[in-house]
Amino acid sequence: MRRGLALVVTLLCALGAAQFLWPQPGITEQSGSTVRQLTFVRQEIDSHADSAAQQHFPEGYFFTNVLYGLAWVQAAHTDQGLRDQALHEARWALARAESAEGKGVFDPTLRPAYGVFWAGWTTWLRGAILTLDNTDGAERQLFAARSDEIAQAFSVSASPFLSAYPGRSWPVDSTVAIAALRLHDHILGDRFSAVIDRWRSAALGHLDPTTGLLPHEVSASDAAIIEGARATSQTVIQRFLPEIDGSFARGQYGAYRRQFISYPYGFGPALREHRQGVDGRGDVDSGPLIAGISLSATVVAMGAARVNGDAELAAAIGAEGELAGVPITLPKTKRYAFGAVPIGDAFVVWSSTARLLTAEPAAASYPLPWWWRTSWLLALGAVATLPWLPAGIRRIRRG
Repeated sequence: MRRGLALVVTLLCALGAAQFLWPQPGITEQSGSTVRQLTFVRQEIDSHADSAAQQHFPEGYFFTNVLYGLAWVQAAHTDQGLRDQALHEARWALARAESAEGKGVFDPTLRPAYGVFWAGWTTWLRGAILTLDNTDGAERQLFAARSDEIAQAFSVSASPFLSAYPGRSWPVDSTVAIAALRLHDHILGDRFSAVIDRWRSAALGHLDPTTGLLPHEVSASDAAIIEGARATSQTVIQRFLPEIDGSFARGQYGAYRRQFISYPYGFGPALREHRQGVDGRGDVDSGPLIAGISLSATVVAMGAARVNGDAELAAAIGAEGELAGVPITLPKTKRYAFGAVPIGDAFVVWSSTARLLTAEPAAASYPLPWWWRTSWLLALGAVATLPWLPAGIRRIRRG
């Protein structure tokens, strides 16, 4: 019995090591299990996982659907054979995000309507769909109208960071909305470049002085900093800045990478929720912090790495996910963490398929320490060896 258990543990560790060392897709590629991941998320949404997520996360319903739709679009840009299915699924997801339930927690009196979070993400998804098929005149007109509403809101605002909820403003949400304007100009022609340029200049004037990065939360009235940069918002910001301006993105990405990537106890790379040297609490967005690490931010950092040309970090986080994320692959589905948190699977597939829709990733070199795999492999070796130690000790004593 003990020998059998030891064999099982050793085999599981060997399998984990194989998954960990297996080459990860490049930043212009995607996993062969992408459709399986998407199939699992769709099954869970059909079983009301989006509504269930809303009970635990402020935008759980909305994010589950929007990320699902965006992941399909990104996947189809990498594999053109998925185009028709991606269009169907992404349009379905957009309709859910724009439904009464999708709008339920947002305020229609804000400008843009329902706040910059809702407006930015839905407009980005609508534009993303048009990158696969822009033959629908009504959809082009609606995309243009929604983009114009966002642009008008920025034009009359004294702050570069619009409100997502009454009296609450997070710069990450305005970053997504500005990226949607850039996507509009990429698809339908230059119209909002002045708004985008003005936003970029204003945003540069409101950086967190401690980190040199966009802050996590600011005053909705005057953009005064309420909380400095944090990884849960930074990883999304870094995903969208390259869509807006390559030069701005490179400077921000380098500063973010230096201050938030960590190797706690030799394990990593992973993303600290708070910058190096600062120990803070987690919240509903970051999840519980483990040695300061936010697992949710680390997942999203994979997508940010892909669009910023950071191939080594994207591959490393992908490899860690295949080991520590407890993936379960079945003939038609793939899930992580036993599928216990489907919104997490939506974030994983959105991040693992991430690609720029307005440009190409810039050539970049962001090396990782040569030893980053060592702690993971030593830990696997220790676990694999542990069940055999009692028998080995007994043999030594008998000898």
